[in-house]
Amino acid sequence: MNQVYRDATTQMEELNLQEEYIVGWQGGFLGHPMREEQRVTEAYEAGYEDGSAKTTENFPNWVATAQ
Repeated sequence: MNQVYRDATTQMEELNLQEEYIVGWQGGFLGHPMREEQRVTEAYEAGYEDGSAKTTENFPNWVATAQ
């Protein structure tokens, strides 16, 4: 697997980003088709867009809140 992908995934996990954002980012980065409309969330869509653009700039915007 691509080292950029590995490093970004590790960084997202360490930052405790929302899971939906991570899944979206990974799918976008790898060029997977977007989920069907009823399963798309705001976090997933943002992650997909960032992953497609191969950017990590928006990671701080998607930190998971404590529950």
